[in-house]
Amino acid sequence: MSGQEMVRAHIFIRGFVQGVGFRWWMQRTARRIGVKGWVRNLPDGRVEAVLEGPRDRVVELIKLARRGPSSAWVEGVDVYWEPYRGEFDDFDIRY
Repeated sequence: MSGQEMVRAHIFIRGFVQGVGFRWWMQRTARRIGVKGWVRNLPDGRVEAVLEGPRDRVVELIKLARRGPSSAWVEGVDVYWEPYRGEFDDFDIRY
């Protein structure tokens, strides 16, 4: 993994994504593939997440988020790339 570019993505997941275990699924998936950051529900029904890690792993998590857990229906994922900060030690659920 030496030389791998570290990136940060701020994403918003739209669709039927609350009350279906999406945050817990995303936390398990992020930890499994080695992405740090956080995820939370928004009052407007979307799920918001900040992802940091090696570019290939962050891109993989975004790809997986476009499907989500089997209980969810994802309409779309909006991705905003931001400067990498390296501020996370884990992947957390925020409330």
